[in-house]
Amino acid sequence: MLSSQPAEEEEMQRKRAPWGVMALVLLTGLALIRNGSGEFDVGPPQPASAAAADQAPDVARKDVAPLTYSPADRVQIKGIRVDAPVMAVGLDAEGWVDAPPPEVPNLAGWFTGAVSPGEKGTSVIVGHVDNQQGPAIFYGLGSLRKGNRVEVLRRDRKTAVFEIYGIEVFEKNNFPGDRVYGDKGTPEIRVITCGGGFSKRAGYDGNVVVFARLVDVRG
Repeated sequence: MLSSQPAEEEEMQRKRAPWGVMALVLLTGLALIRNGSGEFDVGPPQPASAAAADQAPDVARKDVAPLTYSPADRVQIKGIRVDAPVMAVGLDAEGWVDAPPPEVPNLAGWFTGAVSPGEKGTSVIVGHVDNQQGPAIFYGLGSLRKGNRVEVLRRDRKTAVFEIYGIEVFEKNNFPGDRVYGDKGTPEIRVITCGGGFSKRAGYDGNVVVFARLVDVRG
């Protein structure tokens, strides 16, 4: 039987590096958005200590079979009124996770070095916290709570529904890549933006990371 996947999607899968290799690259210095303005009277909300990810979360209410590969098309997070298209991103020339164009505030990026949302493993969605005009797509990410949902509409018309079990902020210079990106044996997602302290010289000094696990599939 011939594959029903478009040739470009099969090529993307074939070129995807092993996740362990990608994690090592990212450990050398993850900085998603290095040009956040930070020039607002009130900065983006930061996660509360009570929102730290549980070491052994049990958020799934039923067994959900992992999905097969399909690129992400749209991300929705009702808790912070996010409803935005998703573009594919990789690593830039310096080895950082690339980000969507900063002049487009309502746009997220799916990191193609990881699995697609809903596959077994850890998928990654990134986006700006702000730009020179004001707050961007993930400005409110740090205000999310455990139990909130992240929904990713995929190109195969399935929607992968993830439930949040942790929100934390990590220093970029001491980013725990193995903990954030490690394969937990189930379909999970990380949603990441800049956070922590800010200086005009260095930008944001941390990353806000949302930890979530697949709990439902629609479509």
